[in-house]
Amino acid sequence: MRLLLTSDTHLPTRVRHLPAALLDDLAEADVVFHAGDWVDTATLDLFEARSARLVAVYGNNDGRALRERLPEVARVELQGLRFAVVHETGPARGREQRCEARFPGTDVLVFGHSHIPWDTSAPGGLRLLNPGSPTDRRRQPVATYLTARLDDGRLTEVHLHRLPRPA
Repeated sequence: MRLLLTSDTHLPTRVRHLPAALLDDLAEADVVFHAGDWVDTATLDLFEARSARLVAVYGNNDGRALRERLPEVARVELQGLRFAVVHETGPARGREQRCEARFPGTDVLVFGHSHIPWDTSAPGGLRLLNPGSPTDRRRQPVATYLTARLDDGRLTEVHLHRLPRPA
């Protein structure tokens, strides 16, 4: 099963269009995760139309229209692996322990907000993944998103995609 993980698209405030590479991978994914900060409903509509399956939440920059359509936390089980998606997890310091306590019974937590890619595991085994942002790199050298595979209940081939700067 092919997975795509993204967050913090911030359209159209940061850029006007999503990167072509992200859109190409979106079409190939069996499940797409978006960890919030869409900013506009048109981007959500686009993801819903182009995703085989979308698991998504709202973020702190998402207004009423998006909050009416999306939850604060989303959960899904795929091949026996339990995923949760949330926008904010708080400061980096202590994140693993804090998230493990907040999301018991979860195997993989997808989160956003910081725009900083993150891939760690908590002492109890919770995997934390932040795909960064495909449109707003902030203090990062490039914009990013993640793809992964789910094979027999195991998360494999987690790949951070680094996007070229827009022309």
